[in-house]
Amino acid sequence: MKKLTLFLFTLFALSLAFQACDNTKTYAEMREEEDAAIADFINEHGIKVISQSEFHAQNDSTAENEYVQLASGVYMNIVDKGSKNPADTVKPNDIVLVRFMEYSLLDKDTTLSNINAVDVDEFLYQVTSSSITGIFTNRNGYMWSYYGTSAVPAGWLVPLSYVRDRAHVRLIVPSKMGHQTAMQYVYPYYYDIRKYQIY
Repeated sequence: MKKLTLFLFTLFALSLAFQACDNTKTYAEMREEEDAAIADFINEHGIKVISQSEFHAQNDSTAENEYVQLASGVYMNIVDKGSKNPADTVKPNDIVLVRFMEYSLLDKDTTLSNINAVDVDEFLYQVTSSSITGIFTNRNGYMWSYYGTSAVPAGWLVPLSYVRDRAHVRLIVPSKMGHQTAMQYVYPYYYDIRKYQIY
Protein backbone atom coordinates (compact mmCIF):
# COMPACT_ATOMS: atom_id res chain seq x y z
CA MET A 1 0.00 0.00 0.00
CA LYS A 2 2.87 2.38 0.81
CA LYS A 3 4.38 1.75 -2.61
CA LEU A 4 1.07 2.56 -4.32
CA THR A 5 0.65 5.76 -2.27
CA LEU A 6 4.23 6.79 -3.02
CA PHE A 7 3.71 6.04 -6.73
CA LEU A 8 0.49 8.09 -6.89
CA PHE A 9 2.08 10.98 -4.97
CA THR A 10 5.10 10.96 -7.33
CA LEU A 11 2.81 10.85 -10.38
CA PHE A 12 0.78 13.78 -9.01
CA ALA A 13 3.94 15.82 -8.27
CA LEU A 14 5.31 15.19 -11.77
CA SER A 15 2.05 16.21 -13.41
CA LEU A 16 2.09 19.48 -11.44
CA ALA A 17 5.70 20.12 -12.44
CA PHE A 18 4.97 19.58 -16.13
CA GLN A 19 1.87 21.74 -15.98
CA ALA A 20 3.79 24.56 -14.28
CA CYS A 21 6.43 24.49 -17.03
CA ASP A 22 3.89 24.82 -19.84
CA ASN A 23 3.83 28.55 -20.51
CA THR A 24 3.01 28.34 -24.21
CA LYS A 25 0.09 30.38 -25.42
CA THR A 26 -2.75 29.17 -27.56
CA TYR A 27 -3.45 30.85 -30.89
CA ALA A 28 -6.60 32.36 -29.38
CA GLU A 29 -4.55 33.90 -26.55
CA MET A 30 -2.03 35.32 -29.03
CA ARG A 31 -4.90 36.81 -31.08
CA GLU A 32 -6.31 38.41 -27.92
CA GLU A 33 -2.90 39.95 -27.19
CA GLU A 34 -2.69 41.19 -30.77
CA ASP A 35 -6.15 42.79 -30.64
CA ALA A 36 -5.30 44.41 -27.29
CA ALA A 37 -1.99 45.77 -28.65
CA ILE A 38 -3.76 47.30 -31.66
CA ALA A 39 -6.47 48.84 -29.45
CA ASP A 40 -3.83 50.21 -27.04
CA PHE A 41 -1.85 51.77 -29.91
CA ILE A 42 -5.00 53.42 -31.29
CA ASN A 43 -5.95 54.77 -27.85
CA GLU A 44 -2.43 55.91 -26.91
CA HIS A 45 -2.07 57.89 -30.14
CA GLY A 46 -5.59 59.33 -30.18
CA ILE A 47 -6.31 57.77 -33.56
CA LYS A 48 -9.79 58.25 -34.98
CA VAL A 49 -10.99 55.15 -36.84
CA ILE A 50 -13.48 55.62 -39.66
CA SER A 51 -15.47 53.10 -41.70
CA GLN A 52 -14.89 52.30 -45.35
CA SER A 53 -18.12 54.09 -46.29
CA GLU A 54 -16.89 57.25 -44.53
CA PHE A 55 -13.54 56.86 -46.29
CA HIS A 56 -15.22 56.60 -49.71
CA ALA A 57 -17.45 59.57 -48.89
CA GLN A 58 -14.23 61.56 -48.28
CA ASN A 59 -12.96 60.75 -51.79
CA ASP A 60 -10.84 57.86 -50.48
CA SER A 61 -8.92 60.21 -48.19
CA THR A 62 -8.18 60.43 -44.48
CA ALA A 63 -7.65 63.44 -42.25
CA GLU A 64 -4.66 63.87 -39.94
CA ASN A 65 -4.52 61.04 -37.38
CA GLU A 66 -7.59 59.43 -38.97
CA TYR A 67 -7.36 55.80 -40.10
CA VAL A 68 -9.79 53.77 -42.15
CA GLN A 69 -10.22 50.16 -41.11
CA LEU A 70 -10.33 48.17 -44.33
CA ALA A 71 -11.98 44.77 -44.89
CA SER A 72 -8.54 43.12 -44.74
CA GLY A 73 -8.13 44.29 -41.13
CA VAL A 74 -5.44 46.82 -42.10
CA TYR A 75 -5.83 50.35 -40.70
CA MET A 76 -4.64 52.99 -43.19
CA ASN A 77 -3.88 56.69 -42.93
CA ILE A 78 -3.06 58.45 -46.19
CA VAL A 79 -0.69 61.29 -45.35
CA ASP A 80 -0.07 62.18 -49.01
CA LYS A 81 -1.71 60.51 -52.02
CA GLY A 82 1.37 61.25 -54.13
CA SER A 83 1.45 62.45 -57.72
CA LYS A 84 -1.34 64.70 -58.96
CA ASN A 85 -1.32 62.82 -62.27
CA PRO A 86 -4.08 60.14 -62.14
CA ALA A 87 -2.02 57.96 -64.50
CA ASP A 88 0.81 57.59 -61.94
CA THR A 89 -0.68 54.49 -60.33
CA VAL A 90 0.98 51.13 -59.81
CA LYS A 91 0.47 48.65 -62.62
CA PRO A 92 1.24 44.94 -62.92
CA ASN A 93 5.00 44.25 -63.20
CA ASP A 94 5.98 47.70 -61.93
CA ILE A 95 8.91 47.92 -59.53
CA VAL A 96 8.03 49.83 -56.35
CA LEU A 97 10.74 51.42 -54.19
CA VAL A 98 9.91 51.84 -50.50
CA ARG A 99 11.26 53.89 -47.60
CA PHE A 100 9.69 52.73 -44.34
CA MET A 101 9.84 52.38 -40.58
CA GLU A 102 8.49 49.23 -38.89
CA TYR A 103 7.34 49.33 -35.24
CA SER A 104 6.29 46.26 -33.22
CA LEU A 105 3.06 46.93 -31.35
CA LEU A 106 3.72 44.11 -28.87
CA ASP A 107 7.36 44.96 -28.15
CA LYS A 108 6.67 48.73 -28.40
CA ASP A 109 9.91 49.22 -30.29
CA THR A 110 11.13 50.08 -33.78
CA THR A 111 12.17 46.87 -35.49
CA LEU A 112 13.47 48.14 -38.83
CA SER A 113 13.90 51.40 -40.70
CA ASN A 114 15.50 52.29 -44.02
CA ILE A 115 14.34 55.91 -43.97
CA ASN A 116 17.91 57.25 -43.70
CA ALA A 117 19.70 54.28 -45.29
CA VAL A 118 21.50 54.14 -48.62
CA ASP A 119 19.62 51.05 -49.82
CA VAL A 120 15.87 51.14 -50.31
CA ASP A 121 13.59 48.14 -50.35
CA GLU A 122 12.15 47.37 -53.75
CA PHE A 123 9.55 44.90 -54.92
CA LEU A 124 7.88 43.65 -58.08
CA TYR A 125 4.11 44.22 -58.04
CA GLN A 126 2.29 41.26 -59.59
CA VAL A 127 -1.38 40.78 -60.39
CA THR A 128 -3.00 37.52 -61.47
CA SER A 129 -6.64 36.58 -61.91
CA SER A 130 -6.77 35.33 -58.33
CA SER A 131 -4.24 37.38 -56.34
CA ILE A 132 -2.09 40.45 -55.91
CA THR A 133 1.44 39.86 -54.63
CA GLY A 134 4.72 41.63 -54.16
CA ILE A 135 8.16 40.03 -54.42
CA PHE A 136 11.20 41.81 -52.99
CA THR A 137 13.88 42.07 -55.69
CA ASN A 138 16.75 43.62 -53.73
CA ARG A 139 18.51 41.19 -51.37
CA ASN A 140 20.20 44.18 -49.70
CA GLY A 141 16.81 45.60 -48.76
CA TYR A 142 16.05 45.65 -45.04
CA MET A 143 12.97 43.42 -45.13
CA TRP A 144 14.54 40.59 -47.15
CA SER A 145 17.81 40.78 -45.22
CA TYR A 146 16.12 40.79 -41.81
CA TYR A 147 13.26 38.33 -42.34
CA GLY A 148 14.90 36.09 -44.94
CA THR A 149 11.99 36.01 -47.37
CA SER A 150 11.21 37.76 -50.64
CA ALA A 151 7.46 37.92 -49.93
CA VAL A 152 6.13 41.45 -49.40
CA PRO A 153 3.67 41.78 -46.48
CA ALA A 154 0.16 41.77 -47.92
CA GLY A 155 -0.63 44.84 -45.80
CA TRP A 156 1.92 46.87 -47.79
CA LEU A 157 -0.01 46.20 -51.01
CA VAL A 158 -3.41 47.37 -49.71
CA PRO A 159 -2.75 51.14 -50.06
CA LEU A 160 -1.62 50.84 -53.67
CA SER A 161 -5.26 50.86 -54.84
CA TYR A 162 -5.75 54.32 -53.29
CA VAL A 163 -2.48 56.17 -53.87
CA ARG A 164 -0.09 57.17 -56.64
CA ASP A 165 3.65 57.53 -57.19
CA ARG A 166 5.55 58.99 -54.19
CA ALA A 167 2.68 58.48 -51.74
CA HIS A 168 3.14 58.54 -47.95
CA VAL A 169 0.96 56.26 -45.83
CA ARG A 170 0.80 54.97 -42.28
CA LEU A 171 -0.50 51.48 -41.59
CA ILE A 172 -1.45 49.26 -38.68
CA VAL A 173 -1.02 45.76 -40.06
CA PRO A 174 -2.46 42.76 -38.19
CA SER A 175 -0.42 39.56 -38.27
CA LYS A 176 -2.54 37.87 -40.94
CA MET A 177 -1.58 40.67 -43.37
CA GLY A 178 2.05 40.90 -42.26
CA HIS A 179 5.28 39.18 -43.17
CA GLN A 180 5.97 35.51 -42.46
CA THR A 181 7.36 36.18 -38.95
CA ALA A 182 4.34 38.33 -38.03
CA MET A 183 2.00 35.54 -39.11
CA GLN A 184 3.98 32.85 -37.30
CA TYR A 185 4.17 34.69 -33.96
CA VAL A 186 0.88 36.64 -34.29
CA TYR A 187 2.59 40.05 -34.13
CA PRO A 188 0.93 43.26 -35.35
CA TYR A 189 3.10 46.05 -36.75
CA TYR A 190 2.79 49.77 -37.40
CA TYR A 191 4.42 51.06 -40.60
CA ASP A 192 5.26 54.58 -41.64
CA ILE A 193 5.83 54.17 -45.37
CA ARG A 194 7.33 57.47 -46.41
CA LYS A 195 7.46 56.78 -50.09
CA TYR A 196 6.00 54.34 -52.58
CA GLN A 197 8.03 55.23 -55.65
CA ILE A 198 6.81 53.53 -58.81
CA TYR A 199 9.60 52.65 -61.20
